[in-house]
Amino acid sequence: MLKGLGGLGDMAKMMKSAQELQTKMTQMQEDLHDIMVVGESGAGLVKATASAKGELKALDIDPSIFNGDDKEVVEDLILAAIKDAQSKASDRAQAEMGKLTEGMGLPADMKFPF
Repeated sequence: MLKGLGGLGDMAKMMKSAQELQTKMTQMQEDLHDIMVVGESGAGLVKATASAKGELKALDIDPSIFNGDDKEVVEDLILAAIKDAQSKASDRAQAEMGKLTEGMGLPADMKFPF
């Protein structure tokens, strides 16, 4: 008589897993603000530090590159360092997401929007 209700336990388990995933994703989003990555250009003459969320946090420029004639080169090095930091931030965020999804039994390469 209650044969058709056997799937309710699975549904409850699935809902609980979804809630756990949501909680862990929220925590991971908060943690990404604290994870720092460093992008470099010019063999380390320019370093850009960003959070794993991609927010630029610091910029370190070696004083040896400051020469009025090299303004465009310096600007290019700064942009390259920032882009490198943002790329590393994106890679790190995906790696953190991979850890989370694997822990939940989901495919490691599953993409979620940030």
